[in-house]
Amino acid sequence: MFFKFLKNKLLVLLTLSFLIIPKITLAYSDYIIAGGENIGIELNSSGVIIVGTYEVEGNNPAKKANLKNGDKIIKINNQEVTNIENMLEAIENADNKENITITYQRGNEENTTVLELKKDKDNVYKTGLYVKDSITGVGTLTYIDPNTKLFGALGHEIIEKTTGQKLEIKDGKIYSSEVTGVTRSTLGKPGEKSAKYDSNDVFGSVFENTTHGIFGNYIDDIPNKKLYAVGTAEDIKTGEATILTVVDGNTVEEFNINILKVNSNENVTKNILFEVTDENLLKTTGGIIQGMSGSPIIQNEHIIGAVTHVVVDDPTKGYGILITTMLEEAEN
Repeated sequence: MFFKFLKNKLLVLLTLSFLIIPKITLAYSDYIIAGGENIGIELNSSGVIIVGTYEVEGNNPAKKANLKNGDKIIKINNQEVTNIENMLEAIENADNKENITITYQRGNEENTTVLELKKDKDNVYKTGLYVKDSITGVGTLTYIDPNTKLFGALGHEIIEKTTGQKLEIKDGKIYSSEVTGVTRSTLGKPGEKSAKYDSNDVFGSVFENTTHGIFGNYIDDIPNKKLYAVGTAEDIKTGEATILTVVDGNTVEEFNINILKVNSNENVTKNILFEVTDENLLKTTGGIIQGMSGSPIIQNEHIIGAVTHVVVDDPTKGYGILITTMLEEAEN
């Protein structure tokens, strides 16, 4: 009788232990749509970013308030602000416009200061701040998962150019874009795509800007395109492969590359070193150019990664990130 009771107790304990063991499952599909399309990108900051300062009648209000480039304004007089319109409205409604209390974020720290607004020669109050609340640009769509309807692009983070910092975003969107011209890469000087875009023709909503790319929900109709098996680091071999990208209009083309080296470390972003071998691409672009970031890398009918960087001293060479790293990031 004692044995039976003890046995039941052990069973309960073992069952409970089994239930609390965390089980990590990844929901991304084994087969996904490879992108290559040129996309317009718009990201909205989670606050108002200071990108510069100026003097007002010989005074620098920002310097006196110890505000610096890269600081993110999150409150005006304890009123939360998420964009420039909010900020201006809060200042306009302030009882005392000469002394504005600003709560700002610098790195991981939150601070408060008083900004003394100054009147210019036209008797208009000025903050002495240049600010920004969004970023726009172009890049390349890497993939769409037809089952989860998640997408990934770029393969690296979007940096605010003035401050050199990764943009912490509230939200964003991707939309249609068409390549109108190319500036070729030369030794020491990467080229770039010129493009026009239609911000009203939205493909997806962005929820994350990370070191592994931008990610979001694809809200347009899922395109009827070929599905590629997801390749792991172990699937990647040195030798022939291709990239998908647009260099003219909105036509995705496939170009030949040669993979030179593979680093399977998922904690880095430069996993795949490759060289462009396609004569047509070399003639058109000189190698890898800005705007190609996110171009999917294909090998043996697998999507294995995405273009992320150009080797500046030799633009015929570039780096790519593992596709599995991007897929896992999208689900975090």
